[in-house]
Amino acid sequence: MKRVTSIGGIFFKCNNPQAQMDWYAIHLGISMEQNGSSFQWRQADDKEQLGHTAWSPFNNNTDYFGEPSQQYMINYRVENLVELVAQLKKEGVTIVDEIEEFEYGRFVHILDLEGNRVELWEPKDDVYAKMVTVVTK
Repeated sequence: MKRVTSIGGIFFKCNNPQAQMDWYAIHLGISMEQNGSSFQWRQADDKEQLGHTAWSPFNNNTDYFGEPSQQYMINYRVENLVELVAQLKKEGVTIVDEIEEFEYGRFVHILDLEGNRVELWEPKDDVYAKMVTVVTK
């Protein structure tokens, strides 16, 4: 069973998400939409299949990352979330919440060894690709 296949997103806290997005757009050329950017790439196993990595700043007061002290959260793309969560439970990994399903994929949060919240995403790439309005290439 494959576990992580790539990075699905990089999320970080900041004082002013819009100002951060503007700075990165101006100085580093990252194309932005409402919640940040999406980096598009081709999947290693199928060059015809697109994949995306999200990049998004969050307000410092978000509780989406779990503990207030956690400044960033990595989202990892996985192939079979239900199977992986079952295996992680057997291995004693803390599963924070139940698997949530959206039209663009399934998500769950786990805790790493030091208590950092990590997001796992089983994407539906064809649906997600249609939702993305801005891509940084």
